Amino acid sequence: MPNPAAALIDVVAPARLGRDFRWLLSAAIANNIGDGFMVAAGPLLMASQTHDPLLVSLAALCQYLPKLLLGSIAGVLVDRLDRRRIIMAMDLSRGVVLAALAVSIATGTINIAIVLEALLLLSTAEVFANLAAGSILPGLVARVDLGIANARLQGSYLLAGQLLAPPIGAFLFALGMALPFSVNAVTACMGAVLISRVVLRRATTPSAEPTRRSTLRADFVEGVRWLAGHPPMRTLALTIFAFNVTFGAAWSVLVLYAGQRLGMDAVGFGFLATAMAAGGLIGVSSYGWLERRFALSDIMRVGLAIETATHLVLALTTLPIVALGVMVIFGAHAFVWGTTSTAVRQRAVPDALLGRVAGVYVAGGVGGMVVGTPIGGALASSFGITAPMWFGFIGSAVLLAILWRQFGNIVHAGDHPAAA
Repeated sequence: MPNPAAALIDVVAPARLGRDFRWLLSAAIANNIGDGFMVAAGPLLMASQTHDPLLVSLAALCQYLPKLLLGSIAGVLVDRLDRRRIIMAMDLSRGVVLAALAVSIATGTINIAIVLEALLLLSTAEVFANLAAGSILPGLVARVDLGIANARLQGSYLLAGQLLAPPIGAFLFALGMALPFSVNAVTACMGAVLISRVVLRRATTPSAEPTRRSTLRADFVEGVRWLAGHPPMRTLALTIFAFNVTFGAAWSVLVLYAGQRLGMDAVGFGFLATAMAAGGLIGVSSYGWLERRFALSDIMRVGLAIETATHLVLALTTLPIVALGVMVIFGAHAFVWGTTSTAVRQRAVPDALLGRVAGVYVAGGVGGMVVGTPIGGALASSFGITAPMWFGFIGSAVLLAILWRQFGNIVHAGDHPAAA
């Protein structure tokens, strides 16, 4: 008689991806569950400590700042050290920070400074752990399977971290403020234990080279020079930065847009985020089908065309149902495009440079958001709430026209592995 559990596991993580990928995916699920608790419990904790908009905005800054400032440095260290041990150390560090936060809540010593410090430390650990995890994946699965492997990891983030865990986190917070953070501390430590079971098929770190001597600065420069001298990967990095500028501008006022343009209350705004997550889940679930039937270059082109059209529809519509439908489609695009671009990069970048190049991508992607966000706010203040969407549409359309022919070169950059 067929084993339903085994059949489900094989669907989620096909046997060809290997046992070690399943350990990596299990660790990601554990961490995403805990992070999902934080999606709801984190803002609730902030609200329990302050109603000052400036202090609340600092919470978002604490989440963006490590990616912007430490992404490149983290990438250098990921390429110098044992990547698996980095993930384990960061998961354990997160567990310690979350446990300390839970204790401070339970003992009544919690204050806004402790909350912000905890967010900053957790975001810093996340930068290192995510870069290391992305860099070991090519050592776990075959190059041809990098797309589906990334899709499964994205799916765990969406299902556990964005759809299922947040309402549970809010419920736990209502039962006891310290509870969701205590459980998150446990899931972080579980992630460390699970990642310890991973055995790489091949080396994914140059740490095995004992005679290698270089400085952090020299390693960083080496990664930047490689990226600058590799036209397809350089173009992909600039594409991500530029589209994040237009995306950041449009999305910076989304909560105001939902209320003023669509007439949606706080619950309605929450449905926009849920619609995007649901679309993302549809996208990553169908990724294998898409990859088998369409060229990756066409997936990337159509995806950015969808993003461009999303800005246009949001600029024109006043109907919540239309906006919700658009968010589902946009969510599917966002995660399919993210999965594709990550797999393309992992195939093209030499193993010894994976961390550094990924670090530059992280810093560039967040940098685009940092540039775009104030542009969106300024446009909305001067020209109305739909002005950022028009900026996003026009800017994305121009970028897409310029880059249209480049995607064929980008997706084939890893057909022949580059030398370090």
